[in-house]
Amino acid sequence: MSAAAVPLSRALSIPDVVAVSRGGSPVRELDSDGRERVEASRNSVVEALARPGARIYGITTGYGALAGTRIEAGDAARLSWNLILKCATGTGPPLPEDWVRAMLLVRANSLALGASGVRPVIIDTLVRMLNRGVTPVVPGKGSLGASGDLAPLAHMAAVATRSPGSDPDAGEDPTAFSGEAWFEGRRMDGASAMAAAGIHRPGVQAKEGLALTNGTTMMVAGAALQLHDARRLLLHAELAAALTFEALLARTAALNPGLHEANNQPGQIGTAARLRSLLSGSGLVDTDADRVQDAYSLRCTPQVIGPVHDMVGFLWGRVEASLNAVSDNPLIFPAAGQGPGAFVSGGNFHGAGPALWLDTLGIALADVASLSDRRMFRMLTPELSAGLPAMLVESPGLHGGLMSLQYTGAALVSDNKTLAHPDSVDSIPTSANQEDHVSMGANAARHTGEILDNTRTVLAIELLGAAQAVYLRPEGPERLGAGTRAVYEAVRECVPPVIEDRSMAEDVVRLEAAIDSGTLERAAAEALGDLWPPAPL
Repeated sequence: MSAAAVPLSRALSIPDVVAVSRGGSPVRELDSDGRERVEASRNSVVEALARPGARIYGITTGYGALAGTRIEAGDAARLSWNLILKCATGTGPPLPEDWVRAMLLVRANSLALGASGVRPVIIDTLVRMLNRGVTPVVPGKGSLGASGDLAPLAHMAAVATRSPGSDPDAGEDPTAFSGEAWFEGRRMDGASAMAAAGIHRPGVQAKEGLALTNGTTMMVAGAALQLHDARRLLLHAELAAALTFEALLARTAALNPGLHEANNQPGQIGTAARLRSLLSGSGLVDTDADRVQDAYSLRCTPQVIGPVHDMVGFLWGRVEASLNAVSDNPLIFPAAGQGPGAFVSGGNFHGAGPALWLDTLGIALADVASLSDRRMFRMLTPELSAGLPAMLVESPGLHGGLMSLQYTGAALVSDNKTLAHPDSVDSIPTSANQEDHVSMGANAARHTGEILDNTRTVLAIELLGAAQAVYLRPEGPERLGAGTRAVYEAVRECVPPVIEDRSMAEDVVRLEAAIDSGTLERAAAEALGDLWPPAPL
């Protein structure tokens, strides 16, 4: 694991989430201030249970439409475990492991803020799972996004905790439900995974089942990872566009700084600046003297990609705020001046915000992919490509070249159009109409993840096509700009030119991996040095 440990704090960042979920950075357990804060919240729960007749949602009442049903204080712990059991109803393929690790971190951080009424041991357990590599198997479907991500979080909680009535000294009942988890590359029941990692599963107590399952954690964790990946994709969309500018002998007048400053949009200005840097020194662009201007897919690249940068920057702030938020119900405020502990019921679990943010991100990425595919189409089409051979192969007819590769890209672009239908405009009443408006934010998170994956593939296809087109230009690679030459050479490290027909599926996979690793962007940055402007935040 990395030496830099990530603390639980009110300043958890998206890079922190990525470092823990993908890079294996350890997480620090609660410090003394955090432990004191959490214990104060927990003491309020204990004090409330000792008060005769206390009526507190989810602690001495049922849940949802059963909130009017009184629960005896002595049954509060069993009620907590029952909630985990009844909500563990997820279905479909499991979420990726990095997404689940992000969920563990986000949930631990939320509980550590001290308004959820759990014991410190619950938070310690989540942190130990991260640090020792126990990752719950969480089915991807089944959350309405309100009351938060109940089903996904219940599958996570079932691994982390156990029935309050079980005896830890007697060993785990092999028939007891404990979910499933990955540990050291093997999938097994949760109890076995935790035992193998040397982590004790605490018996869940009053309020803790609700605190572990009720909240926006799946949505927010997914959004954090997707925003991180989206920012990288946008830079690679610019790299691909610049190489296609070279391939199609595009006009750089459309990148004039005065033009973009006149539109007064920061993202657009930044995209145009990066394209100018990548193309500096090019002997291919602006060589078609008869052309006045290019098609929109080239000329309007800054106007399309730039606003997506702006939007990602806005969403970045909203999601980071949510990483440091408490989203379960009720919340507990020991020092609110309302007695020993104020229990406030509300709706912080509602995922309307994350649903809107994720929908917006998916829609924006779908447009980036669509633009990329149109540029790829132009390179394949002789009437549009400024002299390139049909289908980007020297002997078209006998060889189909990159024709079918563009089919794949077009299929993914069309898939994105369906996936980009906003989930946030949908709702369906549940729980006897007590929960009569839900966010569908978890669906938005899954769909946006699919759009992101599709967009990565479409950009890899364009990079492959643009490199092939440059290869087919007379002395094309030697005439590239400083930045685009570095990108071209990085592409060539992954895939050779297409001389005759071959399967290019693995070529695309290698370029997708290069995008994920940042190899192409680093190559451009190293070639350009101070001339490579950073992405807008």
